[in-house]
Amino acid sequence: MEEKLFCKGGGCTAKLGPAVLERVLSKLPKPTDENLLIGCESSDDAAVYQLTEDTAVVQTLDFFPPMVEDPYVFGQIAAANALSDVWAMGGTVKTALNIVCFPETMDLNILGSIMTGGSDKVREAGASLVGGHSIADTDVKYGLSVMGTVHPKKIRANNTCKIGDQLILTKPLGVGLIMTASRVGQAQQEWIDAAVRSMTTLNRWACEAADAFDVHACTDVTGFGLLGHLREMIQPIYSAVVRTDGIPILDGARYCAEEFLLTAAAQRTRNFLKGKVRFAVDDFALEEILFDPQTSGGLLMSVPQEQSEAMLKEIQKLGLPCGIIGSIVPRMDCDIIVTK
Repeated sequence: MEEKLFCKGGGCTAKLGPAVLERVLSKLPKPTDENLLIGCESSDDAAVYQLTEDTAVVQTLDFFPPMVEDPYVFGQIAAANALSDVWAMGGTVKTALNIVCFPETMDLNILGSIMTGGSDKVREAGASLVGGHSIADTDVKYGLSVMGTVHPKKIRANNTCKIGDQLILTKPLGVGLIMTASRVGQAQQEWIDAAVRSMTTLNRWACEAADAFDVHACTDVTGFGLLGHLREMIQPIYSAVVRTDGIPILDGARYCAEEFLLTAAAQRTRNFLKGKVRFAVDDFALEEILFDPQTSGGLLMSVPQEQSEAMLKEIQKLGLPCGIIGSIVPRMDCDIIVTK
């Protein structure tokens, strides 16, 4: 397999920037169906449609180009990333459909490995892979359309935080930086291995660990980075304080940022959030880590302060770096303040 033929840079770094999406989506007509509980107005992770008094459908999809050279691992990562949106809503995954773009001239064994990786993750999620759709394309892209269910009264929306809540992040940051460094041969293997382990870990386990607690709001951290997705959680009546000492970061991510192995996606988010985020710390590398696009990143949950330490201990049992990274406070002079 030619190195640049398969992996040219992908994952959630391939996502369109938030400014572009906001401009386009704002012009679309708004749905009026009263059974649509969550649509695209709040930039939430998935749509939620109520069927009965105690059942709602969660619907999402996600796909992207490869960010690793191993086709099987790429399939695992793409599937884990797509499945995550259902867990971000507090739902249970039921079925998934393959989304495939593949060059007809490429070895079909590569496609088979990608789809096997995806299938294995769907089965680990406790769901069924039930078909899909494929097209011939000049580059490889893969992902899933996913359907799940949730009780209408147990939906974890992304914008229902409460003042006083603590913010828990269930996976470390730095995936985009490390995979960018990997593509140019400047990442140590142990950094890459840790990033892959994080990306292939299902958010199912963190979602289920949180069931014993009162999760006021939740999202998963993907292409817009921690600060981009946290900003989507912010309502006009409050702000978020991010404390740097609690942020879990992958080994090597700071080195990559200091060496300017950056992504265009992070810069798009940085530009979009200008004036909405204030840094009370002078640390360029940390800024880049907070803007860094995550592929199959962790859940970001807003939970009552009195439950946060107990919930963190449950998440820590899953074995990935995680932490209480900040809190929701009364409205200040911007949406997000980053401090020590």
